[in-house]
Amino acid sequence: MIKWTINYEDFNGTKVTEDFYFNLNKAELMEMQFDAQGAYSQFIERIVNQRDVKKLGEEFKSIILNSYGVKSDDGKMFKKSKELRDEFEQSAAYSELYIELLTDEDKASKFVTGILPKDLRNEAAKGALKPVE
Repeated sequence: MIKWTINYEDFNGTKVTEDFYFNLNKAELMEMQFDAQGAYSQFIERIVNQRDVKKLGEEFKSIILNSYGVKSDDGKMFKKSKELRDEFEQSAAYSELYIELLTDEDKASKFVTGILPKDLRNEAAKGALKPVE
C-alpha cells in the first residue's frame, strides 16, 4: 500500500492537499498477471517501454483506478468499489495524479512499486512472480 499526497485545486477553486491510498492485494495482483499474460514486472516493463502514448495512458489509468481505495480507520480493510473509483476518477485529484505519473518516470516507478504488497515488491522487481500456467 502506498499513501500518495496530491496537491490540487478543487472545483470551487480551493487549493487542497489530500492523502489518497492505493493498493493491490495478492489476489488482485494475480488477476492482473493473468490479464497481462506474464509477471507483473514484465507488464510494467512493457508499459515503461511502450511507445504508444495512448496505450501508456490507458494502462496507467487502469493501474491507478484498480489500486485506489479507502483504508478503514482501524487498518483492517481497504475498501474498493465501482462507486469509490468513479468518485475518484471524477475528482481533480485524479487528474493531477494521472498527469504526474505520466510525466515523471521516478514517481511512476515509486507508485507502481508502492501499490504492491510489501512481501512481493522485491519478487516483482526481479520478475519472480509468474502466473500459474
